Amino acid sequence: MRTAPRSVSRAAASSMVVAAALGLVGVQAAAQTAIAATKEASSIVTCTTANTRLTVTEAARPINHLLLKATNTGTKSCYAYSAPYLRAGADAQAVMAWADETTPQSVVTLKPGQSAYAGILTYSPDGEGGSTVKTLGVFLADRKGDATDQEKTLNLPNGGVFFNSAATVTYWQDNAADALAW
Repeated sequence: MRTAPRSVSRAAASSMVVAAALGLVGVQAAAQTAIAATKEASSIVTCTTANTRLTVTEAARPINHLLLKATNTGTKSCYAYSAPYLRAGADAQAVMAWADETTPQSVVTLKPGQSAYAGILTYSPDGEGGSTVKTLGVFLADRKGDATDQEKTLNLPNGGVFFNSAATVTYWQDNAADALAW
């Protein structure tokens, strides 16, 4: 009779050893995945005017909109944080408001050669004042939401664009359609 309980307990012990070994393999795999994700995230830099080419074009639709495109020209992926800080014209004393309703669910990450987009509402009948300006000053944001490095000045299409107090810019989007959908 002693033989049967021992073989059952040996089988149970063997099962527990196998389960523990499989559990250890799972923990090791999860740890390796976490380490790889951490290394990848730590190698991603902030998009700045030094590693990003900026262009602005007139949008066909909707009216009164421009499309700002930021393309990663660096060798590492970069984060396009928040929204760009924009100054309409060289004499602008304040940056444009951000359209809070366009906040994406996560930070837009650009691999080398990829682009992010921001839609710019230039004016609205609800806005006040306004003038035609020839340039757009652009600062990119860092992780904290502060402006990074130096301003990039872009020439606006058609020799100038009319802006009034309703001018607004979206947060960075990973495609042009979303940037212009608001």
